[in-house]
Amino acid sequence: MKKTITVVTPCFNEEDNVEEVYRQTAAVFDALPQVQHEHLFIDNCSTDRTVELLRGLAARDSRVKVILNARNFGQVRSPYYGLMQARGDAAVLLVADLQDPPAMLADFVRHWLDGAALVVGVKPASRENRLMFAVRRLYYRLVTRIADVRLIQNFTGFGLYDRRVLDVLRAIDDPYPYLRGLVSEVGFEPVQIPYTQPRRARGITKNNFYSLYDFAMLGITSHSRVPLRLATMAGFALSGLSLLVSLGYLLVKLLFWNSFSLGLAPILIGVFFFASVQLFFIGLLGEYVGAILTHVARRPLVVERERINYGDLPKP
Repeated sequence: MKKTITVVTPCFNEEDNVEEVYRQTAAVFDALPQVQHEHLFIDNCSTDRTVELLRGLAARDSRVKVILNARNFGQVRSPYYGLMQARGDAAVLLVADLQDPPAMLADFVRHWLDGAALVVGVKPASRENRLMFAVRRLYYRLVTRIADVRLIQNFTGFGLYDRRVLDVLRAIDDPYPYLRGLVSEVGFEPVQIPYTQPRRARGITKNNFYSLYDFAMLGITSHSRVPLRLATMAGFALSGLSLLVSLGYLLVKLLFWNSFSLGLAPILIGVFFFASVQLFFIGLLGEYVGAILTHVARRPLVVERERINYGDLPKP
């Protein structure tokens, strides 16, 4: 019996892309007689024609499965939940905007059939905005340096995950998962396939400053305690610096009692500097406390509104 691969495509307001990503994915697997596939779309409560188009695809092709979320659960939880619902022997996470090329799935499957449990696409180059790509690369390098585990550089989640990997991820049961870090926590050695990320051809990106900031802080707070230790070391260093400066001012005042005047400028600068440092590290500490609250609350990753083309098959 052929092995089955579940292609998981999260989408939100992607009416311009869902049919094309379905078509390109089907074309890849039609050329792979060794395996069969199903295509699972998980929709994050789209407000355009995305759901209508997904219903049409599901009506025409029984391999298309659809999960409709009750609301928008964000770009962290919804894709991960879709991955956890995969029923195949392996699952591929493929975004709907076609910036991760579906043609690479053939290489993923080939390495998987050769025994690899984890095959990932990494993007050392991109045709997107140069400044944005440079900021992303800088962030990846920063997180990699401070993380407790060895993270995969320039990896966004695009890849093939064997059933063994998915089972471990399910056992971890993280309510707000940073997938890029969790795959490194699992410990399977990944096969890395580089590619150049193309520009988005249709539609507009759903990323904004808040979502990108959320991703960035999630990666740091989930896999590193270095910022907290830096806060402690910075406290010691700044207290020592303050002591040295105060002793220096005292010595100069004693030597030049009548001519030396301290003035208000150094005091104001010092007050604002230490206040800003304190606010920064209080905010950083708040991010860690917020991450703890998320884990303690144990809210569900996603609440489903409807499943299409699943029949009576149970959830994984």
